[in-house]
Amino acid sequence: MSAPAVRLPSPLRGSGQQRAVERTRRSLRRRRGVNIVMIGITWFAALLATLPLVLILWQLLKQGASSISVDFFTKIPKPPGEAGGGMANAIVGTMVLIGVASLFGLPVGIGAGLYLAEQRGAKLATFVRFLSDVLNGLPSIVIGIFAWQFLVRPIGHFSALAGGVALGAMMIPLVTRATEEMIRLVPTSLREAALALGYSKWRTSLVIVLRTALPGIVTGALVAVARIAGETAPLLFTAMGNSFWSLSLTQPIAALPLQIFLYATGPYDEWHRLAWAGAAVLIGLVLVISVAARFVTRSRFGRGAD
Repeated sequence: MSAPAVRLPSPLRGSGQQRAVERTRRSLRRRRGVNIVMIGITWFAALLATLPLVLILWQLLKQGASSISVDFFTKIPKPPGEAGGGMANAIVGTMVLIGVASLFGLPVGIGAGLYLAEQRGAKLATFVRFLSDVLNGLPSIVIGIFAWQFLVRPIGHFSALAGGVALGAMMIPLVTRATEEMIRLVPTSLREAALALGYSKWRTSLVIVLRTALPGIVTGALVAVARIAGETAPLLFTAMGNSFWSLSLTQPIAALPLQIFLYATGPYDEWHRLAWAGAAVLIGLVLVISVAARFVTRSRFGRGAD
């Protein structure tokens, strides 16, 4: 019996495998090239996204840093045409307005967000969610006109209370949506455990669910505060501004955005210099609030929140 013949690879089979290897290599080279190009495009897009903020910060520091001094934080504006003065009353007035807005907007926004999250399938919840989204996109000047019609016109004069309510109305949709999203992240098992221990539904929502979602809600509230801190249009129709010290909620009050607008459109170089300084302080305030919001997020969710 003869030995079986050894089958040698045919030239055709070898050439086919070689062509497949070459096609694979060309495909890998092309994919690597496309990957490099797309990564470059995303890097370029990221740089373009941050470029406006960098340019704004650079311009504000360049124009306004030299005008920031102790007098700026401790003195009120000088009469028109005189050098010196500061924006102490505007800084304090901005804090007062933010406080009034928070007292009005935060309870309403958190309560509405809690309702939307706990009753997400209800028709009323769907309607409120839709109106919240519409209000979130409403121009701020429209809210200012609304506040003027119902808060300023009836009493016959501008006031800090009207300005705070107008800013609080702008906070409501932001806080509402943030609260809803944070409460939705609370595990259902936590609710079920509380109900199994005899907690009522309202007590479970307030004591267990809301407390668990509190860090995220605080973050949303800080973002809302940063959003309204630089608003000018609503204050033109409500708070109006004040060149002197005033902490009364029933009288016109100074605010950084209003003072910046007044000085930036004024005819004096000294006003322009103070306007740049006020803008630098205002954006610094917004950055501090944003950093605080990020710190709260990191403390709750860890480094993965980045």
